[in-house]
Amino acid sequence: MGVMARRSATNPGRRTAASAGRAPWGTISREQVVDAATGVVKNGGYEEMTIRSLAADLGVAPMSLYRHVRDKDDLLDEVVDRLLAKAWRPSASPRDWRSWVVEAAEKLRRFLVNQPAALHVYLQHPVVSPSAIARMNTMIDVLSVATGDEASARRAYAAIHTYTLGFAALEASRARRTPADDETDGRALELAAYTSAAQFAEGLRYLLEGIQRQAR
Repeated sequence: MGVMARRSATNPGRRTAASAGRAPWGTISREQVVDAATGVVKNGGYEEMTIRSLAADLGVAPMSLYRHVRDKDDLLDEVVDRLLAKAWRPSASPRDWRSWVVEAAEKLRRFLVNQPAALHVYLQHPVVSPSAIARMNTMIDVLSVATGDEASARRAYAAIHTYTLGFAALEASRARRTPADDETDGRALELAAYTSAAQFAEGLRYLLEGIQRQAR
């Protein structure tokens, strides 16, 4: 009996990748990796997701994934871009710039609050993915109607975007926190209301009125 045959006979647990249910090398694509990660993120498991766990779900060795993605953060960037592409576009007409901007900001706030992976990505670094850039450019075009020039529209966009991101981060943080017994008095409840959707809309109204006055 040859050496390999003897090893197989003495160690039945030692199998080839194919016999262990692992996909052959080179049979997985980046699209499949992103699809699998998107499923995990949608189910709220982005924090527990690792390259190793994702590889196990796909039936491949972890090194197979590193042929397509740099690391977990690289993968999350693409997943969030894919999800954002389906979430950011307002239904309001761009000709009604205030309604359009309000809806665009609200959609991003809700996206960041409801999708922890998206908030994680936006707080990690400036997001310059295709969907984020398309959203920014479209929003600047719409704001140009109100401000009269692109430079002012860019400044207005920056104010709205940072307000939205900061509000969403605080709202998500408060949502995860369980208040202590001594935090249920009227003042605590009043402060909690500062991170409500209604308060976001009110703060955004102040911003838009300021943008409109500045344009005049």
